[in-house]
Amino acid sequence: MQTSRTKFGEQTPPAIFPNMMGLFGLGLAWRQAERAFALPQAFSQVVLGAVTLLFLFGFVAYLRKVSRRPGVLVDDLRVLPGRAGIAAMTLSLYLLAASLVPVNAEIAKLVLLMGLLIHLIVVVLVLRVLFTGPAEQRQVTPVWHLVFVGFIIAPLSAIPLGYQTASTNILFTTGAVAVAIWGISLWQLISRIPPAPLRPLLAIHLAPACLLGTVAAMSAQMTVAYVAVAMAVLILLALLTGARFLTQAGFSPLWGAFTFPIAAFANLMFAMDSAAGGTTFALIGILALVAASAIIPVIAVKVFQAWAKGQLAVKTNAARA
Repeated sequence: MQTSRTKFGEQTPPAIFPNMMGLFGLGLAWRQAERAFALPQAFSQVVLGAVTLLFLFGFVAYLRKVSRRPGVLVDDLRVLPGRAGIAAMTLSLYLLAASLVPVNAEIAKLVLLMGLLIHLIVVVLVLRVLFTGPAEQRQVTPVWHLVFVGFIIAPLSAIPLGYQTASTNILFTTGAVAVAIWGISLWQLISRIPPAPLRPLLAIHLAPACLLGTVAAMSAQMTVAYVAVAMAVLILLALLTGARFLTQAGFSPLWGAFTFPIAAFANLMFAMDSAAGGTTFALIGILALVAASAIIPVIAVKVFQAWAKGQLAVKTNAARA
């Protein structure tokens, strides 16, 4: 993905990775749907295989950018789209690990550990950027969920790999952080309406509730799971009610923030169906999956087209190596 004036990876925009998160989540939701309805696990394998190849291409391209000038990582972390994108890149490694568990548990374990290591490095660098940069950069944003609560995605592969105790600790620790971010964000939203171009980021608030519920269901922490489901439904209803408000500025690369929360909600419903039984969760899961299948690829294709044309880096202020 380059222009004639740009060497491979020289200005790879981190904004590609939220969409890859959404596509990974979509593939995992299809895997759960196939299990829930006893269908052949074929379509989900195709989706996850294709997304894995796409992610690896983008990951290598970004690593190439960092290898050319390591300081470019910090430069990208200084801008909101870059911070969200780099966080999404690390979280995509967790999703890749979850995709690989049924295929090869040992490789999935290595990818999970690599994701944890890179995520910890990103958290340290983000904290450095926040505390050494302008005061306005320290304002809490929905992107904080990706950076500081994103560890909650690790148990999706850690639990089936046998790391139950660590996963439970992650569940309650990230849950507390998510509640703090939700509370501060609600106060900020009441105090000041965010500018229209940044409003799509509000959709990120849905993802932690869905992931906390999914991990709780996988861990048989059903009280926590039901609380998370209630929170996810409330946030989803608020987002649907304010859809025109969220999209007022028109399409932008930040619409990638709509992709992975939708997929996360579908995964939550199927996880609850598996843990609690009944048909309600499965039916809601199918409806969410249909919506996710219609929305996520459209947004992802538009963002990837901008990447291919060399426009995405400019639109998101991506640093150049």
